[in-house]
Amino acid sequence: MLEPVPLKPRSLDRYMQVMTPAARERIETLAKSLHNKRVLQINATAYGGGVAEILTTLIPMMRGIGVDAQWEVMYGTDDFYNVTKAIHNSLQGMETAWTPQMEEIYYDQQIANIERLEAEEYDFVVVHDPQPAGFLDQYIKKHGHRPPGKWIWRCHIDTSRPFAPVADYVFPFIENYDAAVFTMQDFIPTGRPLPPISLIPPCIDPISLKNLSLGDEVNHAIVDSYGIDPNRPFLVQISRFDPWKDPLGVIDAYRIVKKEIPEIQLVLAGSMASDDPEGMHYLARTETHAQDDPDIFILTNAHGVGAIEVNAFQRAAAVVIQKSTREGFGLTVSEAMWKQTPVIGGNVGGIRLQIEHEKTGYLVDDVDACAKHCIDLLKNLDQCKKMGELAHNHVRENFTMTALLENWLQLFVSLQD
Repeated sequence: MLEPVPLKPRSLDRYMQVMTPAARERIETLAKSLHNKRVLQINATAYGGGVAEILTTLIPMMRGIGVDAQWEVMYGTDDFYNVTKAIHNSLQGMETAWTPQMEEIYYDQQIANIERLEAEEYDFVVVHDPQPAGFLDQYIKKHGHRPPGKWIWRCHIDTSRPFAPVADYVFPFIENYDAAVFTMQDFIPTGRPLPPISLIPPCIDPISLKNLSLGDEVNHAIVDSYGIDPNRPFLVQISRFDPWKDPLGVIDAYRIVKKEIPEIQLVLAGSMASDDPEGMHYLARTETHAQDDPDIFILTNAHGVGAIEVNAFQRAAAVVIQKSTREGFGLTVSEAMWKQTPVIGGNVGGIRLQIEHEKTGYLVDDVDACAKHCIDLLKNLDQCKKMGELAHNHVRENFTMTALLENWLQLFVSLQD
């Protein structure tokens, strides 16, 4: 088998404050339809990034309602993850030097992993993103037939305008799947054969350590422990150090804000993931761009930043920024909205699902617009409060884990023979 991720069941009782009785009844009815069915979720890493974060909650919730759900992580070499990072970037539109050697590295790792996969044991197999996308193709080639269960490819990225040479290599692997799941309609590539498509946006876990209410005293103590002055306003972006997240642009926006509001500080915090070899390089670029500014704090999990610290940063911040130039969804947007902190996000991808411009936050296309809205919010506390309340309600209605659980159960039931 692949590397299993051990998780304990979680009862729906814990979500009653954010879930209606009608929603609970629907979930339990769907779960009964899946009695004795087994679900396997496969991705590339057990920590770092939104997919792992979602599965950390989704799998226990499925188990809590009686669905036999497992999560396994594929194996990969450094060379393989360098290739899949290139695939990830290319599917989001970046031109890449794609070579036969890269295809061989990717292909060999699919073969190595399929040898470990006990696919016949499961009724539903969900494969996340490009890293394990070729598993089904390799299983068919190895065994000469399809596995008995239903296979679903879950794409978490914006593939609307992919770099053609890489897309021509990857998307033929997807044709044999029984279903493909995208975050939104705009992400689906045109002119390519695809299986039946479902749209399921990611969601946050409102009762996780990252989202539970901590209290102002705790928030300020955590902020202060990192040398950030809790008595001065600060901006924060929580995300991987990645060119698509544009931390350099966030620093540029902060510098514009600082000319008008000198006391402002900036926190850039992110987790370094095992399947993202580019992360350390872009972290170094970000640190260089900060130019030793004492009011810029660049933090990672290596500094002890985890769920509680992220929670405190998002709650204590004056404004949360997610200035992505491509974004599959951006869980940090809904996390901050849940905490009633005003959010400024890039006018791209899944951020548009979460933010209604000038109502639940701001959508921006460039550094100047980001800085302008930061300044406006910092000077208008009443606006911040009103926007935060509307944002919280929007997340409650659309982007909590109970909604995600229900959507996945509905898809599984629809795929049953």
